[in-house]
Amino acid sequence: MKYFSSIVILLFAIGCGNESKSKPKSISTLSTFKDSTSYALGADLGSNLKQQAVEIDYDVFMAGLTDAMMDGDLVKLDQKKRREVMASLQKSIRDQAKKEGEVNLKKADEFLDKNKAENPDVKETPTGLQYRVLREGDGDSPVAADKVKVHYAGRLIDGTEFDSSYKRGDPTEFGLNQVIKGWTEGLQLMKVGAKYEFFIHPNIAYGARPRPTIPANSVLIFEVELLDIVTKK
Repeated sequence: MKYFSSIVILLFAIGCGNESKSKPKSISTLSTFKDSTSYALGADLGSNLKQQAVEIDYDVFMAGLTDAMMDGDLVKLDQKKRREVMASLQKSIRDQAKKEGEVNLKKADEFLDKNKAENPDVKETPTGLQYRVLREGDGDSPVAADKVKVHYAGRLIDGTEFDSSYKRGDPTEFGLNQVIKGWTEGLQLMKVGAKYEFFIHPNIAYGARPRPTIPANSVLIFEVELLDIVTKK
């Protein structure tokens, strides 16, 4: 788990750089490199804890952090017991992720079955990729070895938007063999100038691997506009 290594880095960095035992200060600006690295380490740790959905008591967490930093009293949990607790936590996270992934996979199958049955304009390929033509193009179609330029917006089945080049105001370029299978396949169905909507099963997306903004076994829905073939093979 990424956040376990983050904890070690954070403790080491703060412990080595600690100059006093003063209470935490209020942060309004990051004026030095030490400020920036300290904040970045804390933000990284917090993001990973949030991503893993770990429930913590903040006061107790800070007590453990402070004890370790200040060479304080760690007898509340000796090293052996801490290893046992962390092993149990890791197992709990894995079990929870597996359970959520199984639930999401069932939801994915149900959603895509319903999507295909209720929308006659939705087509499906042998791999399970579903797509809808929003606008046809009149240019060339890319192949898997090509590099393309696209605009896109991606959302989950509950409507949550997790990424959008439109909002960034900056189209994206990538090789078709460098993205998820659903994109590699779907973009080869398009011609330059086309705009499609993809409904991508987890099996040809990220599968059981959760991402920071995408739960395990999620259906990914993309509106994709093929702007250009940057490099043709």
